[in-house]
Amino acid sequence: MPETAVVWLRRDLRTRDNPTLAAACAADRVLPVYCFEPRRYGQRAFGGAASFEYDGIGAGRAQFEREAVRDLRDRLRETGSDLFVRHGRPDAVLPAIIDRIDADRLHCQTLAIPEERTSEQQVRAALPEAVTVERHWTHTLHHVEDLPTPYDEMPDTFTPWRQSVEAESRVREPIEAPAVPPVPADAPHPGPIPKLADLGVVGDVPDDDRMPLDFEGGETPGQRRLEQYVWETDSLRAYKQTRNGLVGRDFSSKFSPWLNLGCLSPRDVHQTVQDYERERVSNDSTYWLNFELRWRDFFQFQFAKYGGKFFTPGGIRERTDLDWRRDESDFRRWQEGRTGVPFVDAAMRELAATGYVSNRARQNAASFLVHDLGIDWRWGGAHYEHHLLDFDPASNYGNWAYVAKVGNDSREGGFDVLSQAERYDPGAEYVQRWCPELDGLVDAYAREPWRMDDREQRDRGVVLGEDYPEPMVDPARL
Repeated sequence: MPETAVVWLRRDLRTRDNPTLAAACAADRVLPVYCFEPRRYGQRAFGGAASFEYDGIGAGRAQFEREAVRDLRDRLRETGSDLFVRHGRPDAVLPAIIDRIDADRLHCQTLAIPEERTSEQQVRAALPEAVTVERHWTHTLHHVEDLPTPYDEMPDTFTPWRQSVEAESRVREPIEAPAVPPVPADAPHPGPIPKLADLGVVGDVPDDDRMPLDFEGGETPGQRRLEQYVWETDSLRAYKQTRNGLVGRDFSSKFSPWLNLGCLSPRDVHQTVQDYERERVSNDSTYWLNFELRWRDFFQFQFAKYGGKFFTPGGIRERTDLDWRRDESDFRRWQEGRTGVPFVDAAMRELAATGYVSNRARQNAASFLVHDLGIDWRWGGAHYEHHLLDFDPASNYGNWAYVAKVGNDSREGGFDVLSQAERYDPGAEYVQRWCPELDGLVDAYAREPWRMDDREQRDRGVVLGEDYPEPMVDPARL
């Protein structure tokens, strides 16, 4: 009898180096499915101790997802296949489709985040026993089966884990896009890609001429960005020296939005770096890009190890000595970039306007919220979750926990945001780009406008409390 397989695509929206899709293509008939999960949009509850509500996926993230789904559908249609799109819970959508076409197998990507694991378990529980479920680990550079130690025994500090992985693990070769068998003749209608309004998403898609890059979702744009950054602009050559930049297109790779949704495979990036090392140069910058991919892996496996403990106020360190504030007014000023500290305000305004902010700026803004304002770090993580085009649950909340000193490799104390601004924005280009009220001030005043006395403020047209906010905290404490 001919075998029929359904592929549940999740955060693996690509045809190249997609083991889930490739394994399914051993069947005679294959039906790829993507679900826009309703629980991810609109108002959401952050569970556990001291729970709170927050806005789920924002317009920028949702649009990037829609574009990625459309691109994958186009690529599959070029092969004679299709992508079947539904707006509904996977545990309702998938059993109905499997029953409709009498499928034998379900192939799916498995992920580390508790919410994503729960969704997978709900799907499996809703399927008939006769349907075989095959799970595939596809989201990391190193496969979970190739780790030197199982993830539940891995160290909680990055450096020894990285050293062991570099010495004892391997990176599997990417696989080519498979020849996808035809969809079943009795397949339902492929379905439309939901509009933002259908998903319950409010607000505008970021469209600001200061955006560092045209972030378009999909495997095709992701591959184009990889080609552009590595080969066309030769930017990889100096990645380590430029990666802390704040303004511009190519100071960093900006692969992260495509990596998060699986439009780009980390193994594809790794192979491209190896090709570059053979053909052009092998240096500390080429090593450092793979180093950052392993940081990404580290958080994925840490979430597989600790699960929901990462989302508690005290984090995986189970700290009970931190009394987080829940001041909504102060939090709103931080969200809106009105803290009166220009380096922080510039980061928050860029995030809201573009859905992107550099790693250097986002860490400083996070540090200010938790260390200088003392506000629950999870509130900040949820705000980033709403806006960031490159939001990855493990990387986002893992880094927030790190900054808040409740997670891995936790630093002692917060960032010195004034020193960081002077070091990484010496000409105040970034601050003045996103805080135009400060445009025209000399560098030191743009970064620290409180240095001006009352007369200087009036003469220069930047009166604190009128033209630009007064700082929320005493600058001497920063």
